[in-house]
Amino acid sequence: MARAQDTAPQKIAIVFGTRPEAIKLFPLIHLLKGDPRFEPVVIVTGQHRGMLDQVLDIARIVPDHDLAVMQPGQTLDALTARLLTGIGETLDTETPDWVVVQGDTASAMCGALAAFYRKVPIAHVEAGLRSGDIHHPWPEEVNRKIIGTMAALHCAPTRTSAQALLRENVDPGQVHVTGNTVVDALHWVLAAIGEKPALAADLHAAAAPFAGKRIIGVTSHRRENFGDGMRAIAGAIRRIAARQDTAVLFPVHLNPNVREIMQAELAGLDNVVLLEPLDYPNFAALMQASTLMLTDSGGVQEEAPALGKPVLVMRETTERPEGVEAGTAKLVGTDPDAIVREVGRLLDDEAAYAAMAQAHNPFGDGKSSQRIADLMAKR
Repeated sequence: MARAQDTAPQKIAIVFGTRPEAIKLFPLIHLLKGDPRFEPVVIVTGQHRGMLDQVLDIARIVPDHDLAVMQPGQTLDALTARLLTGIGETLDTETPDWVVVQGDTASAMCGALAAFYRKVPIAHVEAGLRSGDIHHPWPEEVNRKIIGTMAALHCAPTRTSAQALLRENVDPGQVHVTGNTVVDALHWVLAAIGEKPALAADLHAAAAPFAGKRIIGVTSHRRENFGDGMRAIAGAIRRIAARQDTAVLFPVHLNPNVREIMQAELAGLDNVVLLEPLDYPNFAALMQASTLMLTDSGGVQEEAPALGKPVLVMRETTERPEGVEAGTAKLVGTDPDAIVREVGRLLDDEAAYAAMAQAHNPFGDGKSSQRIADLMAKR
């Protein structure tokens, strides 16, 4: 929103509710708090309670509003209703000049919709990601498309994501390549660990028994992999862990659709450690300690390449094709044979490993938050 001749700071409402959103937004919040052009208002929904709070504590962010929307076993439509009304009431109280949302969660989609209903301009951080399949990832692909129809400022992490928006006839003047704020966050947390190694003590303790072995870091939580996909992933991990030169460190998501299968299939294996979800410093340390990352997460596809770690993506599609095109990531799906084959190739073929580890990371340079702030200041 233009504020010509107005020296009052712009009030920026930042709406988020999950751990990945918090990680990708805390560098922007830090920057806005230190910039006299802005008055940031932090609105958290509590969509991920425990994991969200870990990031807020580490990043030293105290929310101005905490909606605490999560209830046990609630459906997506019930969650959406609670988010929309709760965020809307908060925006009515704060009357911001901008609403910032990140990514593709229910919190982001409802934050954007609540802002749109009030004709408040929306800045979409990490805009333009597209897999081309509304069911993979589900429901995130539709969430981000919905946000894309309403945003006034599209902060695309890469040229590929910017081009996806232009193909959807988004006004080119509203689309800007900023890089991904996750790289800003990773730089911040690694510097924090360097100053205070105890921040990553849990990961170092888990890895200590496997000195001399190559660590495979694993994450898995995508809804589209629930059921048969999770069982297939677990089967692949069992086979990988049978290698005596390898150990698997797997922070297991709290969702029972993940935990029940992984506990049943992997608990008790000598070379597998099933960890409770790691806070952000310990997770950054996991990526740093790993030889490669095996994941169905979106964020890991962006973070691990910044550390020179190859990423094998256990999904059929990705809305981050830049990593695949650059050679930092490879799609392997959930077929156990394909997963085991590609892990083995990276472990046993030095040239194949070097090609992925040394590929250019397309997701940013650690200055994305500053670019986003400057773009909002110009409106």
